Amino acid sequence: MVRRAILDPEEELADEDQVLPPTQFPAAPARGRHWQGAGGRWLVWVGRVVAWAVLLLIGYRGVLAIVTGQDTSAKPAATARTSGSGTTFPVSLAQAYALQFGAAYLNFSPADATQRARELARFLPAGASPQFGWDGAGTQHLQSEQVAGTSVTGAHSAVVTLLATIDSGRLIELAVPVYASHGGMSVPGEPALLPAPPLAAPAAASQVSSDPSAEAALQAQLPTFFSAYASGDRTTLARFSTPGAHIEGLGGAVTFGGIDSVFAPQGGARRTITVSVTWQLASVPGGRRASITAAPASLEMAYQLTVVRQGASWDVQSIGALTQGPP
Repeated sequence: MVRRAILDPEEELADEDQVLPPTQFPAAPARGRHWQGAGGRWLVWVGRVVAWAVLLLIGYRGVLAIVTGQDTSAKPAATARTSGSGTTFPVSLAQAYALQFGAAYLNFSPADATQRARELARFLPAGASPQFGWDGAGTQHLQSEQVAGTSVTGAHSAVVTLLATIDSGRLIELAVPVYASHGGMSVPGEPALLPAPPLAAPAAASQVSSDPSAEAALQAQLPTFFSAYASGDRTTLARFSTPGAHIEGLGGAVTFGGIDSVFAPQGGARRTITVSVTWQLASVPGGRRASITAAPASLEMAYQLTVVRQGASWDVQSIGALTQGPP
């Protein structure tokens, strides 16, 4: 028997054949779904923690500034040598400028007062005293001067100290303030007279035993070496020098007068010795004192040599000035 394809309206469906409306279908279980922190609220909490940390830090720095009286803001460090535009103070030019000023300032006499004021005017700002502190009496002459040091005190200011010899060889120091701006310079205030460096007493040399046999050998060969050193004879200098040593002579500026003393300490094949030599200086003919300067002058000078023993002789490795007084 064939089943009817269409049911009668009055016919009721069996319980298992009844169809539920779409809204009453049971929800399918979720698959692979992750917890999202209640809608991303964890990001909100992280932001709140960061904001509170920043507020606490700002509050702490403010309290610290009030208690200690310190400014906690960052500021760029300023240097005494550089201006706001980045221009470095011209130290070399200031030194030359101070030397020229010293030549005018340290020379004075009543007969040359007008000339001195004219020369000083090139260094002084407007309104400065023409003689810059000198009362117009007395006489002083500058013999020599040179820069002893420079202290930069600001972006536009420095103090240049001159070491000068005046009158009969008196040594002084003169501190000269120098102002520099936009390529120009001036001496804005009166200089200061300072004492010359005091005489320093060198430390006593340590007592070292001498080597008489080495001194005798050196006394015999050093005259030839120093004669070649005075004339600049490179061939002879090379014969008495160690391999690789480059010793330049004096080129005939003096002539060899003699060996006055030799000190050679005890030691091995390499020694540092002290030699006292007399040089004869060439006389200068002519002039009002020709009869006095006809005889050549002589000067005794001291040298420190490094020598190396090669067989029966001592070869010179280097020659220079003493680093301390003779033993």
